[in-house]
Amino acid sequence: MSAAGEVLVPAERVVRWTENFVARHGATSFVVADGVLHGTAADGSDFVARLPFDLAHAGPADPAALARACVTPPAWGLLLVRKGGFAVARLSGDRLVGSKTGQRHVQGRTKAGGQSQQRFARRRDNQARAAYDAAADHAARVLGETPLLLVTGGDREAVDAVVADRRLAAVSVVGPWLAVPDPRRAVLDQAVRDAQAVRVVVRNA
Repeated sequence: MSAAGEVLVPAERVVRWTENFVARHGATSFVVADGVLHGTAADGSDFVARLPFDLAHAGPADPAALARACVTPPAWGLLLVRKGGFAVARLSGDRLVGSKTGQRHVQGRTKAGGQSQQRFARRRDNQARAAYDAAADHAARVLGETPLLLVTGGDREAVDAVVADRRLAAVSVVGPWLAVPDPRRAVLDQAVRDAQAVRVVVRNA
């Protein structure tokens, strides 16, 4: 087997994606185990397909059934945080009902040594903390205090710092984790689409 690779497949393309997999790798058998659709092809290649929002697939072992099971929650949120900025959104189904993006300057690392490096590190940590606090302020305002599912991405340390804010205690973080560059509006828009996609991990024989 070659190394596994993950792709995000919108629900409306799941059946076509599977047909293309079969065309490349041969007859494929499907099973559902632990809420995930598994496909194994004649040439030994395989894939696993997971529903978004950590939902478990309880239907038939069939790509079309998996696609039908892609249900977007009536209320959910998205939080992207990196040292260069943040983006937060609240959604109703696939409709954006509130959002905010922002940028904060956090200095990069330095090669200086000694006390200069220590002062730089403290300043950089303070800048990062201020950036995370600002992101938490906006996240609390946009997401509100009612329970909802939250998809996150960016820098894990930064996201953890923001989600730890007590005002976000009602959110439940779910997959997928989204690897994104510094959040801007275009990045947020793409992340909204990616959060609703089926996660497929493929291993080629």
